[in-house]
Amino acid sequence: MAYWLIKSEPDVYSIDDLRRDRQTIWDGVRNYQARNFLRQMQVGDLGFFYHSNTSPLGIVGLVKVIESDVIDPTQFDSNSPYYDPKSILESPRWFTVKIEFVEAFTQIITLETLKREFSPEQLLVVRKGNRLSVMPVEIEVAQKLLLR
Repeated sequence: MAYWLIKSEPDVYSIDDLRRDRQTIWDGVRNYQARNFLRQMQVGDLGFFYHSNTSPLGIVGLVKVIESDVIDPTQFDSNSPYYDPKSILESPRWFTVKIEFVEAFTQIITLETLKREFSPEQLLVVRKGNRLSVMPVEIEVAQKLLLR
């Protein structure tokens, strides 16, 4: 099993939205490096759900990958902000995963806490200037986060 960190702005899609929906596809990622991380995810992997562009920033819950290598349908929807006119059904450019809600943490693990406990080499989200919405989390880091 691998571990991941996935970011979303809570006013776009929050951990509470996922709790309500129970599962969703993680659509709309339009960064090639993040897309490549999504393509590496496997069924059973766990993800730390991170609220970005809010206050406080931080990890708010846990999700599980229930389907991998899913074609992101928003790339074909001309009414979607994630529409990609260069993407075609026969050769899609954007892939994602389907996730399900595992738990919402009773206490947020703030970015400040993450910066105190982990170096940028250990946890990419604390690296200055890192704007990726999907990133891997090392097993040792994940285990420490899960013990909180």
